[in-house]
Amino acid sequence: MIIDPRYLQLAEGLTGFSTALKAGERVLIDAFDVPDAMVIALIRATRARGAHPYVQLHRARVSREMSLGAEEKQFAPHAEIELARMQKMDAYIALRGSENIFEASDVPSDRVQLVSRLMKPVLDHRVGKTKWVVLRWPTSAMAQQASMSTEAFEDFYFNVCTLDYARMVPGMKALADLMKKTDRVHITGPGTDLRFSIKGIGAQPCGGLRNIPDGEVFSCPVKDSVEGFIQYNAPTVYLGASFDNIRLEFKRGKIVNATSSNTKRLNEILDSDDGARYIGEFAIGFNPHILEPMRDILFDEKIAGSFHFTPGQAYDGVGNGNKSQVHWDMVCIQRPDYGGGEIRFDGKLIRKDGTFVPKALHKLNPEYLLGKR
Repeated sequence: MIIDPRYLQLAEGLTGFSTALKAGERVLIDAFDVPDAMVIALIRATRARGAHPYVQLHRARVSREMSLGAEEKQFAPHAEIELARMQKMDAYIALRGSENIFEASDVPSDRVQLVSRLMKPVLDHRVGKTKWVVLRWPTSAMAQQASMSTEAFEDFYFNVCTLDYARMVPGMKALADLMKKTDRVHITGPGTDLRFSIKGIGAQPCGGLRNIPDGEVFSCPVKDSVEGFIQYNAPTVYLGASFDNIRLEFKRGKIVNATSSNTKRLNEILDSDDGARYIGEFAIGFNPHILEPMRDILFDEKIAGSFHFTPGQAYDGVGNGNKSQVHWDMVCIQRPDYGGGEIRFDGKLIRKDGTFVPKALHKLNPEYLLGKR
């Protein structure tokens, strides 16, 4: 089989830089509506490193049908089987394509929550116990979301996903070190005045080892410290439903009011469990290739000049202990073309209108990351 050289380059990066597969390790390749050629490229790249590939193929319409009739007595044994398999893996590579991002939009929320709850131990083990990387796959549907031609979007996709992520390391380290020393965070912008503490939480840089595309440093608010309100300006899709203009209000860390273009479904999701109305992640994004939202969170959360503030589950190690089946990355862009905004750490201006101000953080600005200086 003749394989597109871009597939081979991506497979090399995923099995090398991202998961660093070693001889004898087992990796689960989880492919959702992805061309066979890309799966084969990953199998070959895995074997070239002496590791053992395992493959699972998914189709969105089939998954929708399974979820429509989901019952605990059916999915509980399925979840046990999936967990047993994940416990045998050393690494996990997921490629997620979709011809219709709204394929699951008519699955009742109680069925979605049932499946999410039963499969959560599998997710927790994968995130906490394996080397993993997750990425989307370019499709015509994604090109439509991005308002681009299919060819132009594919070029954009492979440019983003094969970026020299090592160039991010110095700036990410400086930002993570600063966040580890920070107590109070104050974020302002159109419709946003948000205050919280990240004291003692820590920070984690993300530069191509877990998500592709990548480019963020994340922390988490002290659970009960969040006060104020935020107006997100990036549209989002979660559990198959679309949301625009999400606005959240906080008191003592809890979301006490939530509105959007789909307010009813928004509040259904936030009422999934006790932890869904608390924040599990605060992250700052800076991928220089990604400038506009496209309703795909693995891209949107990395938008240059953005931050995301995430209701639900907190990460182990860099979190506040919040537990939830929800983890919903909601994005706000602060570049001038989106209304601007400021982020301050302990009163000091860190980023203004999407541009990092302190000299130590200049290597996270687009001019440096794109090699222009």
